[in-house]
Amino acid sequence: MFIGHFAPAFLASALGPRAPKLATTFVAAQLIDWGFFTFALIGVEKMRIEPGATVMVPFDLYFYPYTHSLLAAGIWSIAFAVFVAVAGRNLLAGTLAGLVALSHWGLDWVVHRPDLTLAGGEPFLGLGLWNQPIIAMPLEVGITLGAWLVYVRRTRGPVGPPAVLLLALIVFQGINWFGPEPIVANAFLYLQALLAFGVLTLMAAWVGENRQFGRRGGLAAPSA
Repeated sequence: MFIGHFAPAFLASALGPRAPKLATTFVAAQLIDWGFFTFALIGVEKMRIEPGATVMVPFDLYFYPYTHSLLAAGIWSIAFAVFVAVAGRNLLAGTLAGLVALSHWGLDWVVHRPDLTLAGGEPFLGLGLWNQPIIAMPLEVGITLGAWLVYVRRTRGPVGPPAVLLLALIVFQGINWFGPEPIVANAFLYLQALLAFGVLTLMAAWVGENRQFGRRGGLAAPSA
């Protein structure tokens, strides 16, 4: 799952003026993968290309206990929640950001083949929806579009920025699905992923600065 991870980000940022900004929830949504691709870049965690690993994704994610075990995901999520809460002096924002970060593992569990773990060892978990593209593809687009609509309806501001962000998400997802498959897992692949996350986060920051929560008689206080 790629853009589907941003569905919880849109929903969390739509919950009110004390909710975390969209840029914060976009970082949270892919925090686990920020960690994984960084660790893969320096050789701490490992993957390889295995054509046919699943119908949709040729990745053999054979060693990533420090980011994609449920225990590790929980630690990353708690650490991010504390950081956001302390930095913004906003417990609600921190809690929501942490929950968005933790949602990454749950969404991966839906689509991955059994390669996720609870604490780094057996059992290996994953429902394998990447082997069912007729289900996985509309599900990913559908939850993202639905969450985006909630965010747009619950905030006020020009529709252009969020529309551009949605278009970018769809373009990135199209490349992910229909672009040429990578031949080898190397630094170029990892940096591509990190660059994609960075570009989308910058776009989310732009959108968040142009959206506010409105009330009758004026705008609510901006979120932390």
